[in-house]
Order: sequence, then C-alpha cells, then structure tokens
Amino acid sequence: MQSVPIGIVGASGYSGLELSRILASHPRVELRLLGSDKWAGETAARRAGLSGAAGRLKYAPQDQIVQLARECAAVFLATPAEGSLKLAPILHAMGLTVIDLSGAFRLKDAALYPRYYGFEHVHPDLLSRAVYGLPELVAVPKGTRLIANPGCYPTAAALALAPLVEGGLVSADPLIVDAASGVTGAGRKATEDFSFAEIAGDFRAYKVLRHQHQPEMAQTLDRPLTFTAHLLPLNRGILATCYARLAPGRKAADLRPAFLHKYTDSPFIEVLEGPDQVSLKGVTGTNKCQVAVAAEGETVIAISAIDNLVKGAAGQAVQNLNLSMGWPETAGLDNLRGFLP
Repeated sequence: MQSVPIGIVGASGYSGLELSRILASHPRVELRLLGSDKWAGETAARRAGLSGAAGRLKYAPQDQIVQLARECAAVFLATPAEGSLKLAPILHAMGLTVIDLSGAFRLKDAALYPRYYGFEHVHPDLLSRAVYGLPELVAVPKGTRLIANPGCYPTAAALALAPLVEGGLVSADPLIVDAASGVTGAGRKATEDFSFAEIAGDFRAYKVLRHQHQPEMAQTLDRPLTFTAHLLPLNRGILATCYARLAPGRKAADLRPAFLHKYTDSPFIEVLEGPDQVSLKGVTGTNKCQVAVAAEGETVIAISAIDNLVKGAAGQAVQNLNLSMGWPETAGLDNLRGFLP
C-alpha cells in the first residue's frame, strides 16, 4: 500500500504533537514535514517520542515550510488563526490538501472575525470554499482540498444537540451550552493564568459572552444559543451540558431513539442510556464522543464528552483527512485507547 506524504505545521503545540503521534502510526501516511520554529533542528524522536523514520525527522523552521511542503500531498495547520490565514491560501494554491485546525476558515461570515478573532479576514473567497469538517453531521467529500476542522467546544455541543434540532424535537427557543475543558485547550502558553498554582483546585468561567466558538456553534446548529466556557483543573477532556425545551407534541421517549438513528453509522459516537453515564474517563485518549439525553417536563438536557485534543482537534482532523482521501474513516484512529482504567 503506497503511503501519502503528509506535513504538520505547528507540530510543537499540543494538537500538533497529538497529530504527530496519530499520523506516525497511520497505515496510509508517511510523515514528511514537521514544522516548528521552537524545535527547529531537533528530532521528532527526542521531542515527540516518535520511532522509526518519523522519529528521524527534524523540525523545520517557518521560513522553510512552503518549500518543504511541495513534497507533501496534504498539510495540517496546527497554528493560530492568524498564521493559518497567511499560510493556508499559499498551500491551497499549490494544489495541496489543507486541513486547518484553527478558526481561520470556520465562520462563513467574514464580518464576524474582527469581533471574535480580532482581525479582518483577508480571504473571504476561501470561506465559501472551505468545508467544515464535522463528519458525523456533514461528511467531507472525497477530493476536498480545504477543510476547516471544527473547534473542540463546538464539536461537543453540536454532537449533543444536532439530533434534537434536526429532528424537530426541541422548541425554537435559544439553546444554552455550558461546557468545561481541560487546560490543554488553551494551548502551550507560559502565562500566569494557566500556571499550576493558578489552575489546581480551581474552577472558573472565561471569555463570558465573547468566546470565539459561540458563532461557530450557532452556525453549525443554525440556532441562536448562549455559550459559557469553563476551565477544568485537568489536562484533557470536555464535558458539555446542553439545555433546550421540548417541542410541543414531543415526548421524552422520542429523544434517545433520535440519537440512535442519527449516529447509527458513526463509528466514534457512543449513545449511552442516560446523561449520568457520560464521563471524561470514557473518552480521554480516544476519538470517541459519548452522548446521552434526558427530559423532564419541558426541560431537555443533553450531555456529551470528548477528548479536546483528539475528537476536538487532532483525531477529528485525521478523520477528515481519511474522508478527503477516500480512505476508511477510522484509519489510524481505531486503535487509540484511553489513558485511564
């Protein structure tokens, strides 16, 4: 089986490291490029613990990325949105498949970028051409060359709410999403707010009413919603608790069957009996999403759990690569296992 040469830019970040480890064991991939100014000249064996040919790769600095990318068929951008906005159009114009893990191409409305991302979007033409890669809701067509990998919070929220919205099971009232993430979701920042002494033993909300994932959730679900993010004193994982009102004429007994029907052919979704069963331990280290729903009276609560670095980032990006290449959706992902008993 011929391997496809793949590159990762931003390979020293948490998502980039996760991508490196997944792709190094992918049966159809040959890692050809690892980009990182921070680790330039060092080997992937030392920094990422990779073995074999992948471990012998040396990290390349930013000024060599475009030239080295010519050897690749696809490149993952595990970079900040501003970096992806500069690099993705160049790589896309070179004929490469680009899978962007930032928010640079997720929103279809360029006017939202100044408020939520802090910059003017200079490539609005690419926003309409980028495919939003949440495979359980909209599968990436084979041959797609620009994929906007969803955010971690929107992945958890959309997978919990989509069966309810699509099935007309909940009212048109605005949805509410409360979600908590481990600190790796903030990236590898050496700042006081994310130091051990500040995080340990604490639990707090952040970016209230201004989080960049709010418009992404609203766009994906095509519904108004309120989203509040919280920071968990853990390394990994997202638990999303989503609230809605039952639509007139609908019953609580209608809810779980809608999830089972929606996700019948989704290998990474586990529909559990009740929300109390959903846990971070059940998904950490894997590309799985656990989800469950319950209702009492008009109140509907759906809860989901994902690993923010896998299903919320690198694993989903590999899932999108598989689909764009016409490979089995689970390739390179079916052997991932959790870190906890």
